[in-house]
Amino acid sequence: MDWKAQAGQRLVGGFPGREMNPEFIRLVQKYKIGNVILFEHNVESMSQLRRLCREIQELVRKETGHSAFITIDQEGGVVTRLPEGACNVPGAMATAATGDPENAGILAGITARELKSLGINFNLAPVMDINNNPANPVIGVRSFSDQAETVAEYGRAAVQGYRREHFLSCAKHFPGHGDTAVDSHLGLPVIEKTLEELEHLELKSFRAVFDAGIPAVMASHILFPKLEPDKVPCTMSRRIITDILKNRLGFSGLVLSDCMEMDAIRKYYGTAKGVAASMAAGVDMVFVSHTASLLEEAVLEVYQAVEEGRISTEEMAASAERILSYKKKYAENDISGEGCTAEDRKREREIRRESIVLTRGRIFPLGEKTFFTGCPGFRATLASSADNKAVTFAEYMAERFGGTARAASRNPDSAEISAIVSAAEGADSIVISTYNAHLEPGQRELVRALAAKKIPIMAVALRNPYDLADLPDNVTCIAAWDNTLKTLEALEEMFRGRWMPTGRLPIALGI
Repeated sequence: MDWKAQAGQRLVGGFPGREMNPEFIRLVQKYKIGNVILFEHNVESMSQLRRLCREIQELVRKETGHSAFITIDQEGGVVTRLPEGACNVPGAMATAATGDPENAGILAGITARELKSLGINFNLAPVMDINNNPANPVIGVRSFSDQAETVAEYGRAAVQGYRREHFLSCAKHFPGHGDTAVDSHLGLPVIEKTLEELEHLELKSFRAVFDAGIPAVMASHILFPKLEPDKVPCTMSRRIITDILKNRLGFSGLVLSDCMEMDAIRKYYGTAKGVAASMAAGVDMVFVSHTASLLEEAVLEVYQAVEEGRISTEEMAASAERILSYKKKYAENDISGEGCTAEDRKREREIRRESIVLTRGRIFPLGEKTFFTGCPGFRATLASSADNKAVTFAEYMAERFGGTARAASRNPDSAEISAIVSAAEGADSIVISTYNAHLEPGQRELVRALAAKKIPIMAVALRNPYDLADLPDNVTCIAAWDNTLKTLEALEEMFRGRWMPTGRLPIALGI
């Protein structure tokens, strides 16, 4: 294999539709692109996805002589790519709220079996970031906890679950995306911590999963000025990727980039130049996840970097060989299986119920005089799945319990708040859902205004539990973690008294 074919093995591309388009096929044929990432926009149904994965493998094997890694972000909760009929599991923080680390292993096993049955062989999970900044707009409930020990414990269990299924998993986003208030999809975060400070918190969880045998790690698009003085993010920093991750921490598995089309790279460095710099830093697999023209630009930039000596041919060969060794172990044979069993689905439902937390107050009966409100779910970050459900929490519950449903906007102003409070006249109880209210202050103001009516009121946080901090004392507070149909169904059963919440917050909330 020549070095150009080796470069193709180090690249991961994507395409916009539910089948490979001619432009993507051309790139595989011409540049021997060896790997693919799938998103929600690539998925219509389980049968369509299974067929697509088969066609991807046929193309890549024909053109490169090796199998493709078919990757996906199937974290669970707010980041799921599979269709509604799949066994989509709760997310990381919800899992930690059950209080049982073994649940992380169970859910990882369920996810691995489902993905294997579809022909997907590489899951970009678990998230090992420690969400110690409540204002973090992109991690939040994707993290197990704000405590290093908890993240480490649940992360280890998840890795063990994937390993039992002989399935590739990936820890992200090294060395930690938790302590930032900037989404790297949209900007360039900066973390002013020394290596010693990172060792005391962020690196603990990554060390734990390295010791547990995780085969891959994804680097973050974050500036760490005290680690890398040249003002390039972790993904492009040889000091961080090679000197710290590989040499100091001893990680010898696959190193992946986050998507190089994210604004943290595209806007500040350029996707193509970022790809070449990432390879030179020691990243094995570099993602250009969406745009064929940018992927082609990146290939040509890599070729030029090799010819100019910016990328070592020896390291190119070693990286490609490392990728092929993992492909031989995990991808050379077509993956199959029955997917999730009835027992898997039963256990997923049980864990979802166990994750829901009553943080304060009491659950009261609902009926025809209950007023339901709250904003629809929205795509809080580009990492999240699109929230395209036709029915909101308020509509869903009003249809099942009677009462009145009134939608609220994402960040209601004083006029809208007054109108919603007026619409609640005559109600004997109120249930309001929130969705990232800790970052959308109008939602919290609406809760406060409704709580002033002095009738029973419940607030249900359908994403980050930080929404529930600083609410009036008379508000019953429930953390439910996501806005999926499965969670709405579980909440309906809870409101009917069929089960009572037993979860415990894995973060500090102060209520």
